[in-house]
Amino acid sequence: MDIFKSTQSVGEIVSIMPKASEIFKRYRIDFCCGGNRLLMDVIKEQKLDEDEILKKLDEAFEENKKVRDNAKDFRVMSPSTLIEYIENTHHVYVKNALPELNELVTKIMRVHGINHDVLFRVHKLFSTLKAEIEQHLIKEEDVLFPMIRDYDKDPSKESISLIDKALNELENEHEAAGDILKELRKITVDYKVPDDGCGTYHLAFKKLEEFEGDLFQHIHLENNILFKKLGIDEIKMY
Repeated sequence: MDIFKSTQSVGEIVSIMPKASEIFKRYRIDFCCGGNRLLMDVIKEQKLDEDEILKKLDEAFEENKKVRDNAKDFRVMSPSTLIEYIENTHHVYVKNALPELNELVTKIMRVHGINHDVLFRVHKLFSTLKAEIEQHLIKEEDVLFPMIRDYDKDPSKESISLIDKALNELENEHEAAGDILKELRKITVDYKVPDDGCGTYHLAFKKLEEFEGDLFQHIHLENNILFKKLGIDEIKMY
C-alpha cells in the first residue's frame, strides 16, 4: 500500500513520520526551510528517483508501526505545549552545545589551520552563526513565544497580527543562519575529516553535524507544525 505521495509537501511528510527526516537528509532534501515545497517538485529539481524515495518512505513507515512506542505526536500538541517542548529540548541543547562547539572549532583552527586553511573559514562562519542563534533564542523566548502563549489562551486577530509582525522581523536573520549551515556543510565536504585530523578534529565535526541535525528538527517543529497551528503557512524559516 502506498502511504506517501509525491504531491505531499516535504514538511507534511516529516510531520506525519519524523523518521522521514533521516531519509531526506540522505538525499539532501531540505525539510525545514523547504518544508512547504511539494516532494515531487524537489525530486524533479534535484533529479532524484521518485519511486525509490517513496518506497523508502513507505518501508520506514511500516517498520515504524511495528516498533512504535511512546513517540510524541507533535501535531496534536497545543501551541503552548509544543513551545514548552521546543524550549526544554532544543533551546536547552543549543545553549549547552554552543560553548562546547566554540571551544572545539577554535582549537582545531589553531592546531590544524596551518595545513587546512578551510578551518579559518569554519571558525568565522560558526562565530557568526553562534551570535545569530543566541540572539534568535532570546527573541523567541522573550518576544515570540510569549505572544503565541497569549494567543493560545485568548485567540484574536490582533494577537495573530502581532505574531506575524514578530516573525517578519526575524525572517532575515533566519535566512542568514540557514545560509551559514549550508556553507559549513559545503566547505567541509559533508564534515569529512582529513587523514591527519586528530581526535578533537573528529569530535568537532561530529558535534557540528549533530548541531545541524538538532537545529533542522527545531526549525521543522516551528515552521511546519507550530506556525501552521496558528494558520501561518508561508513563513520562511532559515
